Amino acid sequence: MKSARTLQQLASRSAGVIGAPFSGGQPRAGVERGPDLIRAAGLLTRLQEQGCAVKDYGNLQVAGGEALLDRVQRVRSVGEANRKLSEAVQEVKRDGHTCVMLGGDHSLAIGSIHGHAAAVGDLSVLWVDAHADINTPLSSGTGNIHGQPMSYLLHELQDQIPVQPSFSWIRPCVSAKDVVYIGLRDLDPAEHYLLKRLGVKVFSMTEVDQLGVARVMEETCDYLSDKVKKPIHLSYDVDAIDPSVTPATGTPVAGGLTYREGVYIAEHIAQTGLLSAVDLVEVNPLLCSEAGVSSTVSTAITLLLACFGRLRQGAHPPAYRLPEP
Repeated sequence: MKSARTLQQLASRSAGVIGAPFSGGQPRAGVERGPDLIRAAGLLTRLQEQGCAVKDYGNLQVAGGEALLDRVQRVRSVGEANRKLSEAVQEVKRDGHTCVMLGGDHSLAIGSIHGHAAAVGDLSVLWVDAHADINTPLSSGTGNIHGQPMSYLLHELQDQIPVQPSFSWIRPCVSAKDVVYIGLRDLDPAEHYLLKRLGVKVFSMTEVDQLGVARVMEETCDYLSDKVKKPIHLSYDVDAIDPSVTPATGTPVAGGLTYREGVYIAEHIAQTGLLSAVDLVEVNPLLCSEAGVSSTVSTAITLLLACFGRLRQGAHPPAYRLPEP
């Protein structure tokens, strides 16, 4: 029987890729094209070229969306998509792979993290994003669930989540003390309040500027492994990176991580040996020029390659051309 350490080492060399072409957590069409764009740009081949075994589990078959229901947008389709994703992630983890979830919008982190925790137990979560995505259904000003996934996952916010259609399957699975945010720079007042009240570890862009990304990652890893070294779930929204680099996304915010800082985060987490699953979400090719889509997709691939041990030989993402329609 393989030891837990041996299984983790094997998983770090094998990627189980799930596409989740779902846009129902937010109002903009196009983000559902993210998984196929990232695959078409050569992700699977490039992972294999750096010595990583790859199994592609294909795309989830998910529905679109329905109308507003009690202040929460498209709750039924979001709940059902995340239930399917949770089951798919559990399968990937049972097969012994590091799970790679290609979104789709960030509401999909509900199912991705839930399925990961169901498969392996307690997790640490590193959330790299311009936004905290910790609004509750009652505090959200828009009702868009891509701004709420963390509230569905945290034990401490269970009493803030009303009973909703298609969400009876989910139970909170993450503790606030096991979460670290990096890159925050656009928070709602309710999110400021919740992060403070729960004592969540946050490195906003102000802290990244003050400390430097190397110090931020040292402190992040020290914090996450202070008592028990748990498997790490990295949930990476491309809008964490400055929109000068990744403009093809639905909620860009100026002043984000540089390309080098963003890749360094992935490189550093890979070197811990604890990375067990990664989400890459919110690539939307309908929101900018072809050049902007190229830069965004290329950066997304470089981030994922770094998660599996690739160290940079140069400072720029590889060139990429959009596939013909």
